[in-house]
Amino acid sequence: MSAGLIRHWLESGRLEMPMPASGRTAERWRTLMHLAEEDVVAGRLAEAHCDAVAILDELGGKPPAMGQLWGVWAAESSDAVLTATGSGDDFTLSGTKPWCSGASFCSHALVTARQDDRKRRLFAVEVSDPGVKPLPSTWWNAGMAGSDTRAVQFNNVRAVPVGEPGAYLARPGFWHGAIGVAACWLGGARAVARPLYARAGDDAADPHTLAHLGAVDGAIAAADALMMLTAARIDADPFDRSGTSELLARRVRAVVETAVDEAITRTGRALGPGPLCQDGPHARRVADLTMYVRQSHAERDLAVLGRLASQQS
Repeated sequence: MSAGLIRHWLESGRLEMPMPASGRTAERWRTLMHLAEEDVVAGRLAEAHCDAVAILDELGGKPPAMGQLWGVWAAESSDAVLTATGSGDDFTLSGTKPWCSGASFCSHALVTARQDDRKRRLFAVEVSDPGVKPLPSTWWNAGMAGSDTRAVQFNNVRAVPVGEPGAYLARPGFWHGAIGVAACWLGGARAVARPLYARAGDDAADPHTLAHLGAVDGAIAAADALMMLTAARIDADPFDRSGTSELLARRVRAVVETAVDEAITRTGRALGPGPLCQDGPHARRVADLTMYVRQSHAERDLAVLGRLASQQS
């Protein structure tokens, strides 16, 4: 279902949105939020495609053609290494790339690989290349199962370099993209909390239900407000001359993650098992969002945020 929906969004033009730090960053993040509120998995795939478009623009790559659906496959693992061999604009990739979302239905992908000097570099590849082979899925969780996230094997796959070695992580847009992910988390939180809003709107709603909604609504509103404030700050400093883009991104992600936790936990506590057992779309949203937000590194991310915040005092 999610693969068909993302294709529909692509063909209808809904994935055409302002670039980050273009003066309309709030509009971009609101669009991502609304897409994920409609469908968490499709929203996650939409964010990856839109991030790829922004990366190509920022690093001088060729923009996607009409109808192409792009992924960003940048996760790395010590036991799955992808190696780039070549020079100039002529490279091939060989090895295994873990955690590739949209493995069977993306037409193209931006992929990080290690060159001979072990430096990390970004490459554009056509997923239809005969050397690209999605491996059998090892995904057991119902959450985000529709994203078709699995390892992909590369065998002498032609690749076009995008930016210089290290540019993918060094650019300001890396942190702008990280907030785009948080916008999708927040859209998912809004969707998960929808039944709680509906129950609390009943004249017979008890004080506990109202209190749970109050906490959820406050957390979602705070996350939304911080995201919009951060959008304005990024638009005012698009090249991160202040050196604060990582701090801003980590703050937003921390606050949004709290809102997600509040939405999932308090909606469940207020409504009991009924919606999780008998409302299929709600149960799927909860499972999808619970898995999706684990792209956060929890206390490890908070520790980095604490270090950055301490340097600003």
